[in-house]
Amino acid sequence: MLAMLPADAEIAYRLLELRQFIDSLELEYSRLAADFEKSKHWEHQGSNSAIDWMRFHCHMTSNAAADRVAVGERAAEMPASLQAMQAGEIGFAHLTVMARTANAVGEAFDEAKLLALARENSPGKFHYKCLHYRHSVNSKQYAKEQAELAETNTLHMNRRDDGSFFLTGFLDPVGGAVVRSALEPLARPLGKDDHRPRPQRMADALVELAGHKQTIQMQVTSSIETLLDLTGAPGAESEFSLPISSKTVERWACDCSLTRVLMQDSVVLDVGRAERTIKGPRRRALNARDQHCRWPGCERPASWCDGHHIVYVMRGGGDELENLVLLCTRHHRMVHEGGWQLVKADDGKVITVAPSSPFMGKSPP
Repeated sequence: MLAMLPADAEIAYRLLELRQFIDSLELEYSRLAADFEKSKHWEHQGSNSAIDWMRFHCHMTSNAAADRVAVGERAAEMPASLQAMQAGEIGFAHLTVMARTANAVGEAFDEAKLLALARENSPGKFHYKCLHYRHSVNSKQYAKEQAELAETNTLHMNRRDDGSFFLTGFLDPVGGAVVRSALEPLARPLGKDDHRPRPQRMADALVELAGHKQTIQMQVTSSIETLLDLTGAPGAESEFSLPISSKTVERWACDCSLTRVLMQDSVVLDVGRAERTIKGPRRRALNARDQHCRWPGCERPASWCDGHHIVYVMRGGGDELENLVLLCTRHHRMVHEGGWQLVKADDGKVITVAPSSPFMGKSPP
């Protein structure tokens, strides 16, 4: 029969054949795993549990071993499902979801109802349907489990030698969904020339969300020489970071609350009042005129943008509307730290010039 099939169809047939064979072996393994759990042989071997023994000696993850034990223990309660798997109607992955559901709902387990769902859905979608089923039979228990998961939320921020951070953490399903829902709209590509991979877009979205969803208060200490990017000037300083480049301070100074602190020999002589550089009617006028990030192809709304000075304040630029343009966080960073330049044409159109372009001279004094 196989010799008569086209090559691609033969591969598909073999995949199905092998999958059913593997699923049958998985079921047999699960029955043995359940018997092994009862035997306590794992305890004599010095393991904390049968799952721990399987994880080490059978080279499995803890979740995979626990699934096999659960299927083996619940196999007698799922006779119709076992037959459906042997007939190729569902897979072993469906059985693992069904066994976990049986463990969660106890006497409320209804194989017939769940088997109908398993036949209609992939294992992933079946898991989703089973969560609805668990809520339907015991909403209080389901809510309790979700609340317990929320108590395990963790986030670690560790700083590397170069000052950058790497994040590790865990979010419960509800908290994770909230964060993902907030990040997804911000992580969409910003125009046809946005070639960032998705992980980078998600990371940039997290920074953008933190910077614009609430008022961030950061104390940055910088000298005039640093703001002017003079040779020999030290970097700026912030509480939670290593020294910050002059270009980053330049970007932050474009549209932030500035407080003047005059010092002499490490002694504070005067502290001025914090004042936002682009605020009130001027900011409203800027929002009304630009409406969104003016970088070609980007439509990040005004509320998520910074006001950028085309001619930097420290180089003689003012807060006149003609010298201002809205830029989203990413494109604002590209201008200051990335070396891109903006040129405003007579018709108000913003033209971007790459750092390597030979058509632009030095920035105006």
